[in-house]
Amino acid sequence: MKLLAISGSARAGSTNTAMLRAVSAIALPEHAVTVFSGVADLPVFSPDLEAMPLPVAVQNFADMIRDCDAMIVSSPEYVRAIPGGLKNAIDWLVSRDELIDKPIAMLHASHRGDDMLAQLRLVLATVSQRFSEDLFLRFDLVKMSPDKILQHFEAPERRSAVKDFLTQLALRCGG
Repeated sequence: MKLLAISGSARAGSTNTAMLRAVSAIALPEHAVTVFSGVADLPVFSPDLEAMPLPVAVQNFADMIRDCDAMIVSSPEYVRAIPGGLKNAIDWLVSRDELIDKPIAMLHASHRGDDMLAQLRLVLATVSQRFSEDLFLRFDLVKMSPDKILQHFEAPERRSAVKDFLTQLALRCGG
C-alpha cells in the first residue's frame, strides 16, 4: 500500500512535516509512507495555468497523488484557517481526477487548531468522495524539535496508535 502524507506547512522545520516523517519511519513495510513537503514549491493556482502542460511542480504533485493508494493530510493552523500553501495545493487538484476517489485521512500535530481542522474537513469532503472524517489521529507535538518528535514516536503506545491508524486507512482502500 502506497500512502502519500502531505504536510500543509511551508516551514523547513515544520512540526507537521517532522511528524509525518516519524510516521513514515515507523510504518510497517506494507504501509509505505512517502512525505510530500513541497506545498511552497507550487505556483499560485490560476485556471489560466491548468492547460497542458501543467507547471512541472504541479504535474509532479498530481502524479504523486495519482500513484498513491491513499493520502494523509497534516497541517498547522494559521490565523484560525488552512494555510495558504495547502489550500493552493488543493485548488490545483479541484478540476482534476486524481483526488476524487482517493481515500484521505488526517493527522494533526497539535492540541490546538480546531478551526482549521473544521475547514480542512469541509474542503477534503468536497474534493474527495472517500475522505474519512472519522479516521483522525492527534498528537501534541507543539514546540518539539524534529529529533524530539522522532523520539516521541518510539513509545510503544504511539507506535501502536500510528500502526492502527495506517491499518484502518489501508482497510478503507480495500486492502
